[in-house]
Amino acid sequence: MRQDEYDAYTARREAEYADSLAGSLPPDAAKEKARQDHAEFLPQGLATERQRLLIAEDDAGHVVGTAWVGLEEPRTRTTEIAWLYDIRVEERRRRSGYARAILTAVEALARDAGASRLGLNVFGHNRPAIALYETSGYEVTTQQMVKRLR
Repeated sequence: MRQDEYDAYTARREAEYADSLAGSLPPDAAKEKARQDHAEFLPQGLATERQRLLIAEDDAGHVVGTAWVGLEEPRTRTTEIAWLYDIRVEERRRRSGYARAILTAVEALARDAGASRLGLNVFGHNRPAIALYETSGYEVTTQQMVKRLR
């Protein structure tokens, strides 16, 4: 990923992440959390050690998707577990096998870096992503639930 691609990616990623948090946090708090998490996990941007930001292109060289993988588990920093922070396929290119191809490439990158497992979080409403992960051999290890009370 080039710097200009990184700048566009992080702006989109922060906005989407804040939107996804909107159900559990007020909008301003969600935006702030998105900024804080970005600063924590990518403090040196593209140069952040053990973090890889990838661009996926089709055969014609057009960008079809992106991925962000940390080559260590975010809480413990163990390199035994890599962590997939984000995977995205351009909307008009979805349902064409690109997500699976990107996921396979991320798994190979993590394996080559010495990880024996790849972890990720997925929101419960993201059924297409859940289906991708389940058919790729991923298993649920933790689950959060919420009930709206008012």
